[in-house]
Amino acid sequence: MDKNIRIAIVGGGPAGLSAAMYLEKKGYDNYVIYEKTDHVGGKCHSPVCNGKRYEMGAIMGVPSYFAVHDVELFAGVTHDGPKLNRNYKYPDGRPDYRFDTEAARKNPTAFFFKHPKAALHMKKMAKQIKQFGNLLETKYKGYDVTGHIGVSEGRYEGFAVAEDRHPVKGVNPNLKDLALPFKEFCEKNGVPLVQEVWVQPFTSFGYGYFDEIPAAYVLKYLDFRTMMDFVNVNLWTWKDGTQSIYEALNAHLKHPALLKSNIEKVVRGEKVTITVNGKEEVFDKIIVTAPLQVATEKNPLINPIAKSLDTWFDVNDEERALFSKIDYERYDTIACKIKKGFYPDVSYYIVDNMVPERLGHLMVYYRRWKDEPDQPIVTYALRHHRTANGGKEIAYEDCDKMVLQDMETVGCHVDKPIYRFQTYYFPHVYSEDYAAGWYEKVEAMQGKNNTYYAGEIMSFGDMDETIEYSHDLVERFF
Repeated sequence: MDKNIRIAIVGGGPAGLSAAMYLEKKGYDNYVIYEKTDHVGGKCHSPVCNGKRYEMGAIMGVPSYFAVHDVELFAGVTHDGPKLNRNYKYPDGRPDYRFDTEAARKNPTAFFFKHPKAALHMKKMAKQIKQFGNLLETKYKGYDVTGHIGVSEGRYEGFAVAEDRHPVKGVNPNLKDLALPFKEFCEKNGVPLVQEVWVQPFTSFGYGYFDEIPAAYVLKYLDFRTMMDFVNVNLWTWKDGTQSIYEALNAHLKHPALLKSNIEKVVRGEKVTITVNGKEEVFDKIIVTAPLQVATEKNPLINPIAKSLDTWFDVNDEERALFSKIDYERYDTIACKIKKGFYPDVSYYIVDNMVPERLGHLMVYYRRWKDEPDQPIVTYALRHHRTANGGKEIAYEDCDKMVLQDMETVGCHVDKPIYRFQTYYFPHVYSEDYAAGWYEKVEAMQGKNNTYYAGEIMSFGDMDETIEYSHDLVERFF
């Protein structure tokens, strides 16, 4: 491809900024990034309170975040943030020892005598986790390759989860099982207890419930290595917040994102004409990292952040048929000042609230800064679950009240909320569409009408998978 072509990138989050970075690395300098808000980073959003940044979106990384590390090297930043830790509570505030692996490792005999039921449960769970790791490595070889190309057809094609990210491809009919909801996938393989561990960085971080989300998404994000890093609290954080990674990346690009860019219309033909802030600009190619969802009467897109794609993009029939299948999660965070004397010692996970029956309840309250009671504690709640009757959704205001009440119940008494964050979160398709080849059909459209699709929906909604897909896209097509 001609290195002088003019490329438009829609979106200044991790996907769009990293697409520009990878394009630059391959010699493509003639690009423009349009970002509709007044800042870069997307859901990596780190506001400031009393001189320190806290997290309203992405929190952490792990050593296998090779794509994030690409950005760190390019932008001159490193994971220099506070060390994280966590404990567990039941919804009524009692301590939950079922996942206290640190105490069990330090003195297993004492742990067994103090918490015999938790110890036995932990032993059963550990056995199934080991079994699961072996299954993923053998029966489901290729499960962790970047993106979803070929999975519904029983094959894999993409880049390996390795530092060099070498290209890999192969045939494995068992990969078709990844279209199953993760709950069904685990039960099929005789390892139901692994859900209690995988749910902690999955459902609590807003990615939906295991009875509705295809296993492919769960395992693209939480491959076995990544999950074990989470279990062992082998985590990365950034002193100035996850948003600082992308602020630094943007500052190091030859053409930083144009903020407050309101795209009103995109018309594609031999060229791509974009009307932005009332002015027409002409490009050779467009990379769309903004939400691709097209609203329908059955599946409306009612979100304070995202607009239906067809309100600004010349969506064709093929795109409409596919992108109308996308749904997203209603996931909200609240930053709270805590009353004096009630600042928590660590972050707390409430695993029993990470099930559909507890929709809308507090799942995690997150403490970023140790011994800093002037810093906010951030709460996390999901308020949407897909059911046979079309879905259950709790109103934002009702969920807000439930969460604040839950904080009182668990003993972390709120002085006042200081910031609420709503996003268009984790776009995905459901099992029937995944199994029917949704990803293969979208990948077959790449390049048509001078258009390329990237962003969360094309792989997964965490920052590493999103960046990794931008790397994959640039390697394949530019």
